[in-house]
Amino acid sequence: MPRCASRALLTVALLLAVVAPPPAQAARVIALAPHLAELACAAGGCDQLVGRVEHSDYPESVRALPSVGDAFAINAERLLALRPSLVLSWTGGTAPATVAQLRRLGMRVVEIDIRKLADIEAALRQLGRELGHEATAEAEAQRFHDRLAQLAVQYRDRKRLRVFFQIEAEPMFTVNRDSPISEAITLCGGDNVFADLPQLSGALGREAVLARDPDVVVWGRQDHSEGIEAFWRRWPSMRATRGGHLYAIDADTLSRATPRMANGIAELCAAMDRARQQPPF
Repeated sequence: MPRCASRALLTVALLLAVVAPPPAQAARVIALAPHLAELACAAGGCDQLVGRVEHSDYPESVRALPSVGDAFAINAERLLALRPSLVLSWTGGTAPATVAQLRRLGMRVVEIDIRKLADIEAALRQLGRELGHEATAEAEAQRFHDRLAQLAVQYRDRKRLRVFFQIEAEPMFTVNRDSPISEAITLCGGDNVFADLPQLSGALGREAVLARDPDVVVWGRQDHSEGIEAFWRRWPSMRATRGGHLYAIDADTLSRATPRMANGIAELCAAMDRARQQPPF
């Protein structure tokens, strides 16, 4: 190549180096719910997390991040000190006042809305785009989708069971048909006995629960498990108690809207299958 041409190419390269924009800086992310931190990691952005809220504990690396508060109150000063470029909030969980306050302070807040199991896939893809890891997020979303599809095929012809998902001992709480947990019960071949509850989650009276007389009672084993089991032992004539169909499931997987929920659903399906194999079924 002639020397003049080489010199010209070198000049162009230097000019491009001067005027080209620098690479985009990786987002500094704070997640305002445990499942949002886990979703960000599953989407490939664990290294971009700089802050969390209390009870964010998965994966293990998240535990070491500074906390900016909990589900009820955020310390805005502590959050701002971490210089986030992106804050992830939970639609229906993060207080609207908190979201409004952070936006007034100039924070970019992205709300993640999960109401159905398919929304977990959508959230992964959304975070993949936000954090620059679209391929990783897409692969994780597809794995989750395939796992649920396999479970749906496996349990679609099982005998249907009437299931009560219990939160706390007394007062008792549960979820209606709009919860991903209710959708999980359906996938496993069951019917949520409180699918018709007017609100997503609500308190129940003892009489209302006993009147529904569920075939199976399920709860998170981290959620006052001894108290819940003791409650049902006081009612030996109930179908679930009579058959011993009282099952504690890992709450961190069944109740947290992340790809690990597939593990919780598999555990739920297996528990319901044990009930089908025992009297009076």
